[in-house]
Amino acid sequence: MRVYAAELHCHTCLSPCADVEMSPGNIVRTAVEAALDIIAVTDHNSGKNARSVIEAAAGLPLTVIPGMEVQSREEVHLISLFRSVEALEEWDASIYPYLPDVKNDPAIFGYQVIVDKEGQVLRFEERLLINSLDLSLEEVVKGIRDRGGICIPAHVDREAFSIIHQLGYIPKDLPIAAVEVTGGHKVEMPEGYEVVTASDAHVLRDIGMRKTMFLLEAATFEEIHQGLRRQGGRRVQGLA
Repeated sequence: MRVYAAELHCHTCLSPCADVEMSPGNIVRTAVEAALDIIAVTDHNSGKNARSVIEAAAGLPLTVIPGMEVQSREEVHLISLFRSVEALEEWDASIYPYLPDVKNDPAIFGYQVIVDKEGQVLRFEERLLINSLDLSLEEVVKGIRDRGGICIPAHVDREAFSIIHQLGYIPKDLPIAAVEVTGGHKVEMPEGYEVVTASDAHVLRDIGMRKTMFLLEAATFEEIHQGLRRQGGRRVQGLA
């Protein structure tokens, strides 16, 4: 086993709050230059650019995990990671009807660009992605787990859109894999949860600014899943 550097929270140009420079090629190139071994693509309430980033990384020393940053009815942000892009795309299709039918205004929120691996525009997502789904926290977590995914409440040390700020606590019976901190604020962390960190990159310069170091046998979804459960010697080695 060896230590792998992972950035598990990265947006593309599909997220309206992300810079248009966040194209598949730019993300992959920046991640490699930052000496990352693993990144996860986690756009707001959509997985429609994950396949393109995976294709852009083909042949490079970088594993791209398909994922999404989901916003529950309680305005809690949850990182969801999946074993395959097909599982992510099935999850994407299943939650889309629960996204409010509100049209995006690019002048206010920014463009929501769906691109190919070369960064060429395929189309624009018309429905505003930065809204809460009409699904509860528990329904979102169950849906992710039912598809074999990993669920991690995002940036729990922030006031905005964090499970601790929105609810005041983390439900004890909520089957989450870990919690994510960004280092922006101090928060009293409940015991018993594995902790990861990520940059929540919306611009290229932020990729790799915060990362989780895993002790794993390989840079795969399965190994990360085991590492979060401290199985077979795999574990979170530290936060950087």
